[in-house]
Amino acid sequence: MQKVTVLYGHPTDPEAFEKYYRDNHMPLVAKMKGLAKAETTKMLGNPDGSPPEYYRMAELYFTDAAQMQAAMGSPEGQATATDLANFATGGAKVIIGIVE
Repeated sequence: MQKVTVLYGHPTDPEAFEKYYRDNHMPLVAKMKGLAKAETTKMLGNPDGSPPEYYRMAELYFTDAAQMQAAMGSPEGQATATDLANFATGGAKVIIGIVE
């Protein structure tokens, strides 16, 4: 299984981020054909009580590399990637890995 992880930096307006993320961005993610599973996490803090480096994390799972490439390269996948500029005011880091 392959996974795309998106790490979101702290937004300038967390309330606006959450509304857009819930109402606009995640529905785009749900339209991606071949997506096996999607998980989102809102960071609470570090074990020592300090603020987390990232605000939120999304994990998108695909059965294999070909499925991931097809989904991310599709019009729905491209729309999802392009949409980051509409709300991710704290930036977003995208990394890809293999789930073991």
